[in-house]
Amino acid sequence: MTFPDFGLSADERREAVLGHYYERPGMDGERGEIWCYTDRISYAPGETVTLHVSSTAPRYALEVVRDGRTEAVVLREEGLAARWQDTPDQCSVLGCGWAASHAFRIPEDWPSGGYRVTLRAEGRDGAPIACHHLFIVRPVPGRRPGRILQVAATGSWTAYNTWGGSNHYQGITGPDRNQYAPTVSIERPFCRGFVVLPQDAPRIPLEVPVPPATPPRYPHMEWAYANGYSKKYASSGWASYDGHFFRWAERAGYAVDLASQHELHFRPEILDGYDCVVFIGHDEYWTWEMRDAIDEYVGRGGRAARFAANFMWQTRLEDEGRRQVCYKYRARAEDPLYGTGRQSRTTTSWEAPEVGRPGAATFGLNATRGLYVGWGGCAPRGVRGFPVYRPEHWAFAGTGLYYGDLLGAESHVFGYEVDGVDYVIRGGLPEPTGEGGAPDGLEILALGMSSLKEESADIPADDQFLSDADARFVAETLVGDQTPASVDKVKRGAGMIATFRRGGGEVFHAGSCEWVAGLLRRDPMVERVTANVLDRYLGR
Repeated sequence: MTFPDFGLSADERREAVLGHYYERPGMDGERGEIWCYTDRISYAPGETVTLHVSSTAPRYALEVVRDGRTEAVVLREEGLAARWQDTPDQCSVLGCGWAASHAFRIPEDWPSGGYRVTLRAEGRDGAPIACHHLFIVRPVPGRRPGRILQVAATGSWTAYNTWGGSNHYQGITGPDRNQYAPTVSIERPFCRGFVVLPQDAPRIPLEVPVPPATPPRYPHMEWAYANGYSKKYASSGWASYDGHFFRWAERAGYAVDLASQHELHFRPEILDGYDCVVFIGHDEYWTWEMRDAIDEYVGRGGRAARFAANFMWQTRLEDEGRRQVCYKYRARAEDPLYGTGRQSRTTTSWEAPEVGRPGAATFGLNATRGLYVGWGGCAPRGVRGFPVYRPEHWAFAGTGLYYGDLLGAESHVFGYEVDGVDYVIRGGLPEPTGEGGAPDGLEILALGMSSLKEESADIPADDQFLSDADARFVAETLVGDQTPASVDKVKRGAGMIATFRRGGGEVFHAGSCEWVAGLLRRDPMVERVTANVLDRYLGR
């Protein structure tokens, strides 16, 4: 096997990876286009969804589908009026500001879940045009025995959304219009690929062997460029992560409710009704208040299962949650809270000393001790599954796993970003050193290597997308400088499965973004471990 060919030239492949391309009004030219967003991320039954639409077509059809065990159409409307609406240049930061176009009330009997919105219209050439959005119907308050609460990674959705030109990674802000945006708005459409994807859309970890001394390739971004999708479609969103778990769980017979991270921030009491709360995929951006909600929930006896990774950045929410703030790498220079009496809320890495709240204190593992594996120049030939060290643990019951086996290698669950802690090996078993905020009693069940930088004497730096930027940032954050010696201290990481108890509760953390790939690909061992955790935490 070789790298897939999506019909791109070498220059186009380079642009696909290193260039900045994004969804924007008018991008489809004479063909015409339609876009939409909702006024909020989540709603309770009985509340009204307001739809903001901008379209070159004067009429459109609306379809809403609950995306669960089956795809259930819950609403269809035809002949709805639309118009083209002006969009601010900095809509990614400020919001689109479009006038309300349509509204509908959520019936009391709509079950909690993810609801896909599809708008269809006729383009100027007579061909169909369409767009997709998604909103969450959250559960009604109250005791919900036997049900799982899945919390969608909506902080990451907001951070990675490329619509309008800026997100927390690239952007059209700053004096030269080339900086990422430290503030981004939810009042804009989702980028293409966040809500729906074709089945053959590549995931980020490489699925082909990498020949010797070969420059890194990034098939998911090449596919996105060739097919008109956001380059961040595989980094976040319902279609790549959260939706796969929700559908799998319902099909496996679990009763699942869905909430956004906004609920943890503004309505933490939503957790009180559940014995088990689940987090999935690329769950990277959290506020202080969200963490408070989980820490207090677990301390009261709740059980949190995190099949996710890259617990990296503290954020703040503004304007009643409509805008998310994260200065990230520029926080010490630009975040107004840094160096003040509130600097613990600086929007940088959780492990930064000015914040002083490592992610491990909540979920057992840290982003800065894990990070990249299975793509680019970060362990591209590394293990595809978790090497198992404690097969006798209850989480592995019924799998037949042995010491040294790989869990999920067939379905490639290890990658593309992973979480870990500092550890030592004693008697052939990993133990946390206690550094980096690892909680007392943390037990490491499985562990594989990862890297914070693309590093090879055979590969030119110009051919690298990840490079050493994150390794230098982590060195500055944890060690205090970016010298080669400091980078050397932090550049090696590990991804782990770990568990610990706190108060009356318990946390299970499979620290990989790609755990959900094992469920999507119906890997029986990954499904069994997932069920073991859910059944234990639900008291089955």
